Amino acid sequence: MRDFRSVLYIIGILLCIESIALLLPMIIDLYHGNSDWQIFLFSSIVTFIVGLVLYFSFYKKIKKIKIREAFFLTLISWIVIAVFASLPFIYSASNLSYSDAFFEAISGITTTGATVISDINNLPEGILIWRSLLQWFGGIGILLLALAILPTLQIGGMQLLHMEHDDPYEKTLPKINQFVFEILIIYIILTLVCAILYYIYGMSGFDAVSHAMTTISTGGFSTKDASFATFQSINIEFICVIFMILGSLPFVLYLKLTHGDLKSLLKDDQIKLFVFILVLLIVITTFWLNINYDKNIIYSLRISIFNITSIMTGTGYTNANYDNWGSFGIITIFIIMFIGGCAGSTTGGIKIFRLQLLFRGAKAQIKKLTQPHGVFVTTFNNKTVGEDTFNSIMFFFFMYILIFILSAVLLSFYNIDFLTSLSASASAISNVGPGIGKIIGPNGNYSSIPDSAKWILSITMLIGRLELFTFLVLLSSNFWKK
Repeated sequence: MRDFRSVLYIIGILLCIESIALLLPMIIDLYHGNSDWQIFLFSSIVTFIVGLVLYFSFYKKIKKIKIREAFFLTLISWIVIAVFASLPFIYSASNLSYSDAFFEAISGITTTGATVISDINNLPEGILIWRSLLQWFGGIGILLLALAILPTLQIGGMQLLHMEHDDPYEKTLPKINQFVFEILIIYIILTLVCAILYYIYGMSGFDAVSHAMTTISTGGFSTKDASFATFQSINIEFICVIFMILGSLPFVLYLKLTHGDLKSLLKDDQIKLFVFILVLLIVITTFWLNINYDKNIIYSLRISIFNITSIMTGTGYTNANYDNWGSFGIITIFIIMFIGGCAGSTTGGIKIFRLQLLFRGAKAQIKKLTQPHGVFVTTFNNKTVGEDTFNSIMFFFFMYILIFILSAVLLSFYNIDFLTSLSASASAISNVGPGIGKIIGPNGNYSSIPDSAKWILSITMLIGRLELFTFLVLLSSNFWKK
């Protein structure tokens, strides 16, 4: 068996950090006079003790983390954090069963945004801010995973990120801790700016901070049952759209901008395609709503911009019930659940760059049919993409669709209807949150889904968040051999 003592040491550190995070909702509940502060204090103490035990038990056994240990650490850290994050949901005013609590916690930490809570408006402030904190920490965790770990592990084409940020940053960011620190600072600044703008344009201070954390992380947890429809403000919705898009762009490009490379943002292939697809879908949906549902063109544009951006980026906020958009609207929402944003962002989904390279690869294959002796090279950002990378992306796409289908079939075993099964599976693996239909659509939630089905969806959310192979490789017997 492999030696995972170094992994347990790092898990101990992460749990100690989580225990400190649990003190923030405790302080907020104390300030508002909510008795749940005791629950957060208890959860913090339990989490800290376990973390401390792991830390001191294994800190003398520290070794360099190898690739296999990195796979295990990536998966186990998300699971352990979710297990302890679920404690407040069980014992606080939310009063969830363990299945529901774990579902809510894993939905938060994976920035999915699917919820089992029916009466969010009446939840105490502490549990509301805890939901937002989970997504905020999940967002930065995803960034570090995508930018610092997955490129090294050569997973699903993510080695292209390694290609993208290695050379320019070898001189300016010689240490990985400096790289991580700068990403964290950018993430915090974007969150603060978003919160300030929300507050200026009408949100309360509490709502502004809560929504800012779930906007930049493209998570989608709201403090209101009706999500952004509650605020009825074009200005707030516009701010949200801007920051959902900012959360969907490669954060490594923000680093390049801070180091004087101002042209990177305009030259990046995946950003161009992301913006093109987003604008195209918004325009088509706007005219569809205007023509077929006799809606005012301005209103059609407003709800199209907000909801298309929200679903495509995997955020999951809503300001209108897209279940009422007819067949075209529902099909559009369903398809864009899979797309996601750019690589190196907080979004889920297949990611734009993979779809881009799959299309370019298909185009090259078509050319080979007409010119058998021709040599056609697939490129990304003017750099040649090797066959190994392309094969990795092909295999990722195949496994993505296979897991989506398998998850939907398993959900159907619980007599969940066809539309709910498909959209719940798509939403979970793409980390979107809301699905389609009366049960899990924009006006519903996952509370009525059977507990066993919630565990299936929890696993699917985790697999989607960890880029599939980080999870699947652990199922191999070879992984556990020395």
